[in-house]
Amino acid sequence: MLLGQTVKKSNRIREVIQVLVRYGFEDIVTSTALKRFIPTQNKVNWVRAEKSVFDLTRWERIRMVIEELGPTFVKLAQMISNRPELLPPSLIHEFQKLQDKVPPFDGKVAKEIVAVTTGKTIEENFIYFDEIPIGSASIGQVHRARLQSGEDVVVKVQRPRIKTKVLTDLALIKDLVRLLENYFKKNGILNPLEIAETFEKSMNNELDYSIEANNMLNFKKLYKDESSFYIPKVFKQLSNKKVVVIEFVSGCKITDVPQLKDWGLSPVEISERGLDIYLKQIFEFGYFHADPHPGNVLVKPDGTLVLIDFGMIGKLTKQNKYAFAGVFIGLAQQDAKGMAINLRRLAIDGDIEEMRSFENDLNELIEDMIVFANEEDGMAALTFRLQKIIYKYQLKVPGDVFLILRALAILEGIGNMLHPKFQTLDFIKPYGKKLVSEQFSSKNLSLDLYYTLTQLSSLLYNFPSELRTIIKKLRRGDLKVNVHLTGIDSISRKIDSASNKLSTALIVSALIIGSAISLNVPYNKGTIYFLGIPLISFIGFSTAFALGIYLILYMLRKRN
Repeated sequence: MLLGQTVKKSNRIREVIQVLVRYGFEDIVTSTALKRFIPTQNKVNWVRAEKSVFDLTRWERIRMVIEELGPTFVKLAQMISNRPELLPPSLIHEFQKLQDKVPPFDGKVAKEIVAVTTGKTIEENFIYFDEIPIGSASIGQVHRARLQSGEDVVVKVQRPRIKTKVLTDLALIKDLVRLLENYFKKNGILNPLEIAETFEKSMNNELDYSIEANNMLNFKKLYKDESSFYIPKVFKQLSNKKVVVIEFVSGCKITDVPQLKDWGLSPVEISERGLDIYLKQIFEFGYFHADPHPGNVLVKPDGTLVLIDFGMIGKLTKQNKYAFAGVFIGLAQQDAKGMAINLRRLAIDGDIEEMRSFENDLNELIEDMIVFANEEDGMAALTFRLQKIIYKYQLKVPGDVFLILRALAILEGIGNMLHPKFQTLDFIKPYGKKLVSEQFSSKNLSLDLYYTLTQLSSLLYNFPSELRTIIKKLRRGDLKVNVHLTGIDSISRKIDSASNKLSTALIVSALIIGSAISLNVPYNKGTIYFLGIPLISFIGFSTAFALGIYLILYMLRKRN
């Protein structure tokens, strides 16, 4: 089994190399450990769609490589396109063009998977099951069906053997990242191994449909008293890791304006209510649907909004909610320092050496977005500008924050189709002010004081005993201090190099002196001469000459 996986991975690496070389990335292959996999028998073709790949930008070629490598790599690129602090903006822009283009698999196979995983035949579970899918993606596809109870449902079925394929590609991706880590960092891709590990976790979640079912159940609990917003029912008894059965909801896409008007609904009111529901998820629950594109937001004939596809969910802690709201409050109040403080609070690692420059960049953003705002500026422009600043200062911001920014930009695009004067920022301001008030309420302040006093009490309680332990070790001579000196390796190498040069110079000097002394030794019948001088002196001078030339050439090479 292990040998089979190794062979598959090795073959896949060769396939990856062939694709890289075809798109002009031979430098990645030849300058890294991948060169040992280079196939020598294949001729490189650098023409795509009757155009040389070198007429395309490097970022476009990277996107085309990803497309050719298949669904797992496409999903990786889509995932990191939501993490703009990790990649250059130009590469993010290319990755956002990627779409899952995977043909459906046989409907009969889908029925077999449903039967095997539920333990019942299709006829026992359903009155009918449509073999032609209504949608297809890289991990699975969706079929219409009707339960024996008469309820119309959609059945999401995982592709056969997809888990094995994905896990093989995940292992390969991690191997490639380790081999190419230095190359990625030199080209502005920060923390490549962290990206690979985050993606691995995300894909493992997508391979388990029971997680999506649980997400839907959680949302139904949150909105159990909401009449104008509906979450479809999940049939948990028929759902498992490879199959999820969900209530079918009849409605139109939220962007279908003619249908909304035909039902007597106001597109303006629908857009405002939709954004309000979404902002409530972020700023009140801190638990939100992270993929609200038009196909996932439906409207029923009575005006009820419906969310579907809960495979991607985002979460915010209470502190991150406050910090995120503070960013928008700072923007609205034209307070660059306030924005800077809250962005640093959001960051996992918020150290910024050039704080004044950071605030100046945010002030320029405020001027462009608020002071000199034009009608075209909105969430998409704000998101792009914020992402550039976060990337520039290498702030490590939780991935869920970028999911929110992306989702808000999508929602604003939807809103602009329904509402002629739709401005997302205007809807966010009241939530931001509410959260700031909540943050400084007497209840929260008392809780913060309680946590602070608890930590102080713990420190005071533990400090004496820890101090006694240190003193005891000090008395016994057992105390050890680990000191890590950065940059010592280069100094050590320079010292070693200087020592080697000095040693060589001393040897040369000793050979010259020794050979010169041997020249003055009185004539002896047993002495062998060469060119009129003792052979031992000749060997000594020759060796000294050779070492001297080597030392001079070595020093000249190092200087250049």
